[in-house]
Order: sequence, then structure tokens, then C-alpha cells
Amino acid sequence: VQLQASGGGLVQAGDSLRLSCATSGFTLEYYSIAWFRRAPGKEREGISYISDTDGTTYYADSVKGRFTVSRDDAKNTVYLQMNSLKPEDTATYYCAADLGPLDSDDALHEHPYDYWGQGTQVTVSS
Repeated sequence: VQLQASGGGLVQAGDSLRLSCATSGFTLEYYSIAWFRRAPGKEREGISYISDTDGTTYYADSVKGRFTVSRDDAKNTVYLQMNSLKPEDTATYYCAADLGPLDSDDALHEHPYDYWGQGTQVTVSS
């Protein structure tokens, strides 16, 4: 089982980026995927989630309205479209997978997720 996040980079405040989480070794359609990030000196934070079944999404308040998660099971890839980026979005971004759906209480917490990818760095300059 592998997940690989990519698409990070150095951008200016207000710019957009799209991150990709490429998966292999399992059937993506049966897994829920979440995006987490860790900013320097801070704990890892769950920011978005998309379910395996009906595409239910959840977002942290810090990104709601600016970030959009989507999935293409045929391409074994989950995306995170990030718009109106702010310097406080600077972090290493990770994707994680869990078999089956999660409810809103668990979806943005680390403990349910069995599989994690390597991170991709996003730096937003002011």
C-alpha cells in the first residue's frame, strides 16, 4: 500500500495550488482519504476528508471555503485544490487512507488512518 502526495511548491499569498495523492496497492474506491498538514512547530492538523461511498466531505474551519477535496477512483488519485492561499497555510501536507467511511467526529483525526503517504511541502510567501 502506497500513497504519494505531490504538487507542493512555493507560491505567493492569494495563489492556488492543486495537490495530488496518488495511491497504489489497494482499491481506492473502498477507502476514505484525508489530508493533513503540519506547520513548523505545530502538531499535525486534519484539514479535509472525502469518503469512499458517497463522496461526503469535511473540512477544517481553517480551510473551509478555500480548499476543495475530490477523487478520481479510476486514476487512483485524490486531489486537494487550494485557493486563496495564505502564509499560515505553509506546511507539509500529507494524505492518509482508511478502509470505509468515517463520521464527522473521527474524519479529521489521525487515529483512524492506517496508511500514510510522504508529505509535500507548501510554502506561501506574503
